[in-house]
Amino acid sequence: MRAYELMIIFDGDLNEEAISSYLSNIASAVENEDGKVVSSKDTEPWGRRKFSYRINHKWEGFYVVLEIATQAANIDSTDRLLRLADRSEIVRHKIIRLPDEEAVERGLLESTTA
Repeated sequence: MRAYELMIIFDGDLNEEAISSYLSNIASAVENEDGKVVSSKDTEPWGRRKFSYRINHKWEGFYVVLEIATQAANIDSTDRLLRLADRSEIVRHKIIRLPDEEAVERGLLESTTA
C-alpha cells in the first residue's frame, strides 16, 4: 500500500451538494480499486478560496484535500476519472505520493519497522 494526497479544486459556483456528490463518486472509485479514502482532520474541505489569477474565467474555487491509501497502479483510474471530468466543474486536481515516513506519522500506513 502507498499513501497519496489528492487535492481537488471545484468551480466556486458549485453548491455543496454537487461537491459532495463528486467526492462520493471519487471515494467509490478509490474503494472499487481496493483502496480507501482515509478520514482525518486533514481531509476536511478547505472551503472557498480566491485564485491568484483567473482560471476558466473564474476568480475563486472550492478546495478539498483527501488522503488516500491504495496500491500504486490503482491511483491511475482515479486520476483518469478526474482528468475526464467536466472542466467547468473540476478546475484542477493534483495527486502527490506521500513519503512513507509521513504516511506512517499521519496514520495512513502501518509502520514496517519492528
